[in-house]
Amino acid sequence: MQQKTRNEGWQLTQPPQDHLRIEWPGGRFETARRRRTGEVEGKIAPDFHLIMVTLSGGAAHHAFRTDDGYRYEGRDAKGMVSFLPAGCSRELRLRDVAWEWGAIAIDPAVASPKLHDAKSFLVGRDDFIHGMTAQMRGLCRREGSLDQTYCSTMTLALSEYLSNKIAERSPHGPSPKYTLTRRQLRDTYERIDARLAEPISISDLSLSLGISEGHFFRAFRGATGQTPLEVISSRRMDRAARLLRETDLPIVEVAALCGIASPSHFARLFRSHKGHSPSLWRK
Repeated sequence: MQQKTRNEGWQLTQPPQDHLRIEWPGGRFETARRRRTGEVEGKIAPDFHLIMVTLSGGAAHHAFRTDDGYRYEGRDAKGMVSFLPAGCSRELRLRDVAWEWGAIAIDPAVASPKLHDAKSFLVGRDDFIHGMTAQMRGLCRREGSLDQTYCSTMTLALSEYLSNKIAERSPHGPSPKYTLTRRQLRDTYERIDARLAEPISISDLSLSLGISEGHFFRAFRGATGQTPLEVISSRRMDRAARLLRETDLPIVEVAALCGIASPSHFARLFRSHKGHSPSLWRK
């Protein structure tokens, strides 16, 4: 997935700098920087559920109101997180603003059903959401792209996290447990192993079982105790370890055969799984 500099859904009197947008099936990520600006007015009208995070800096005054009745007026600071459901617009006004922000958008078609009726909200800080968004921003700017499997997994994890937050305030009973049958799990592992050299999306795995991406994510984690991304990464690094030991292929070719386009990303991932760099593992 390559960077894009589009900004559909954002109408601002003073567009930000370095506005990057990366898309994948089921979601997208956006990030931008803004040098100090006296005043900005605008409107956000997302077609996906939108989670926005102030990554650094802030605004002396931030006022907004949403179509579903949420209003805020006050300072904006690093760590603030807000949620805007799909189809709900926000009119905003900023004064004395200089910041960097990130936003993760979730397609309602893959989101947890609990998000369908969720309302707009803002919290002063949420370390989980801030950490996820900051990590995606760092990878985006460093690598120039984002891995599709990583993005799909993070999107579904964020959907589940938000759903659980909503459920904590809900009077309803506990959520149903999800899992996969042994056959479904075996078929999933076989499908993963057959495509380790290619991008693997959650939809690739869920469609073959005839279930939604969100259902698959919850069921897979319920059956294995791990997310699909964790298992895919582990199996890719197991293949890489075998290729490094059993062949003389250049490390960059080993990375490509394991579905990793960036050599630096491959080296970091291999070290995190095996405790050694690829070159040291080969010795």
